[in-house]
Amino acid sequence: MTHHDLTAGFDAPYALARYREGADVRLGLVAGDRIRPLDADDLGAPDLNAFLAAPDWDRLGALVESEGEWMPLADVALTAPVEPRQVLQTGANYRQHVIELVAAGLTQNTDRTPDEAREFAARMMDERKANGEPYFFIGLPACVVGDDVALILPAYSDVHDWELELAVVIGREAFRVSRDDALSHVAGYTIVNDVTTRDLVFRKDMKEIGTDWYRSKNAPGFLPTGPFLVPAPFVDGSDLNVRLELNDDVMQDASTSDLLFDIPALISGASQTMPLLPGDILLTGSPAGNGQHWRRFLRDGDVMTGTIQGLGTQVVRCVAEGVTGV
Repeated sequence: MTHHDLTAGFDAPYALARYREGADVRLGLVAGDRIRPLDADDLGAPDLNAFLAAPDWDRLGALVESEGEWMPLADVALTAPVEPRQVLQTGANYRQHVIELVAAGLTQNTDRTPDEAREFAARMMDERKANGEPYFFIGLPACVVGDDVALILPAYSDVHDWELELAVVIGREAFRVSRDDALSHVAGYTIVNDVTTRDLVFRKDMKEIGTDWYRSKNAPGFLPTGPFLVPAPFVDGSDLNVRLELNDDVMQDASTSDLLFDIPALISGASQTMPLLPGDILLTGSPAGNGQHWRRFLRDGDVMTGTIQGLGTQVVRCVAEGVTGV
């Protein structure tokens, strides 16, 4: 893995990152192919989440031209750029993806042609968008890791899957906010791969309970995040290309313009129950092209390269549990 990989698709004037310095993790300012440390005086706040509560991006922008202690980005080991206290995930939120899944099931109905089934599914999705609500579940912040660690594939399953997603990084606290006010609570954006163990999603022993998101999505390292936290002023989250390659083969390639519930709707919806705190991340859903679609799941030695337009590129190396050195 090279750091050129990580900056592919990263075109903002600057962004935040966190990197390892011995046993510690430090906050840094990234500009182009270089990084410099940020301390409390640089931030004007005691730590990252305190800064994100009232982000003064111009303050950091002024540091881009400063002398400082700049280092080549290639010389540091980046880790996750955020420290969320809460992680919210969104299910079934790409319109075309859901239509394809529904239509595939409906084609068994002899009364409908495949085209009619697709039209039926599209009407159903449009009805949900107009009158329905987003579907949220929660993840463990401990699963949030950076490119600096491999993804250990637990030995208890052979069907670990990828889900590349645009993640919203919350700025000032959002509690019961309106859709119109929602974007003012966004500090920035990052990339998350919401890794999922497919055969643990639905409970077999008690089907009434339904889905088991804890076991299917919260193994160590199952939320690779980053490499950068890109400031909201540099990102239009409404139309970004989301692309995942597995060993150089394109698996997911879509636009956030196909979100069933857009970013303001998601923030407003999620904030109705519990306050979203500075630094929290809200995943927006994953487009078509999961391993379940391709009937190909993650294996030892796989490399996932996830790029979201403007946010850079995330590289995740997969290692089977129990392999020597892991």
